[in-house]
Amino acid sequence: MRPLDGIKVVEMAGLAPSPYCGMLLADFGAHVVIVDRLSKGAPEIPNIMEKNPFDRGKRSMRVNLKSDQGIEILKKMIEDADVLVEPYRPGVMESLQLGPDEALSLNPKLIYARLTGWGQDGPYAGMAGHDIDYIALSGALSLFRRKGERPLPPCNLLGDFAGGGMLCAMGILLALIERNRSGKGQVVDAAMLDGAASFTTLFYGMLAHNLMTLDIGTNVLDGGAPFYQTYETSDGRFMAVGAIEGRFYSELLKGLGLDPSSLPHQLDMPRWPEMIERFGEVFKTRTRDEWEAVFKGKDACVAPVLELDEVDQHPHNRERGLMIDIEDVPQPAPAPRLSRTPGRATQAWGRRGANTEEILMELGYSGEQIKKLFDSGVAE
Repeated sequence: MRPLDGIKVVEMAGLAPSPYCGMLLADFGAHVVIVDRLSKGAPEIPNIMEKNPFDRGKRSMRVNLKSDQGIEILKKMIEDADVLVEPYRPGVMESLQLGPDEALSLNPKLIYARLTGWGQDGPYAGMAGHDIDYIALSGALSLFRRKGERPLPPCNLLGDFAGGGMLCAMGILLALIERNRSGKGQVVDAAMLDGAASFTTLFYGMLAHNLMTLDIGTNVLDGGAPFYQTYETSDGRFMAVGAIEGRFYSELLKGLGLDPSSLPHQLDMPRWPEMIERFGEVFKTRTRDEWEAVFKGKDACVAPVLELDEVDQHPHNRERGLMIDIEDVPQPAPAPRLSRTPGRATQAWGRRGANTEEILMELGYSGEQIKKLFDSGVAE
């Protein structure tokens, strides 16, 4: 048993955030069905990965939602679903006569999750955007820069996956828990803008208490401090240092072979640049693996910066089972880890559209009806 066994999820096909949300639910037992558009005709949603990790554990079908019969199929799915995840701009599902009001009238217990960048209202709600835009408006992007340099997007991790997919999954779980008490469904408005903003909470507190300034790149956590920094090693790789507390900083200096009396005080901020330079010189005297050996077992808060193709080879990660392999595609294992009912990742149930016929049969369509749906281009 997994925690979400028996929970039926309809995932409207979309880009990275919503498939990631569906993957999280599927890993923990939810029965997720992707409703994708037909593969012919209009260009389909980009899906360049033949073995898409986000599809793991899911079934999928292809339906023409521009047809009345296609809408009827989706209505039947909604009537039997616990969760609907849709990633479109506000108004798109309403134009299909399947907005929250219509869907909840079909199934009052439905959790209707709307995953967007800007949210369901506000002047930007109808505008196109991507991760970089949402985290920009949230304030989060302003934190990712060195002093005097332009903000650097942290790939699309913060908006799409953390602020979007993961927070949407959390909203769904909260709504499912509440449904156990009320017996009623509700709408989850999951905006990547909101999620990214939520992750900046600490920095508002630090600003209010004068523990940082808006001169980004000079503060403790944004690359200004020598003890919270990355350093290049002699082999062109990097070590990550996070020795904020005094006792950890002391261990850092021991590992580097530096006499504290030869350095400015740890919190002498005006002299941080020269300390960064000094630490950098020392780190460049050894390879990354040599430095890892120096700090192994020490409370100095130092770790190697691994490339993606190295993560699975590290002994700690291997013992933890951090990475798994599905259809020859390495990918992170389900998280978090539960003691009695852990998550489990399995391969997708075929390529997109492979399960259309069996899903239609489960919805009560006869073999003859299914053939007509395929022949007429309603399903594929």
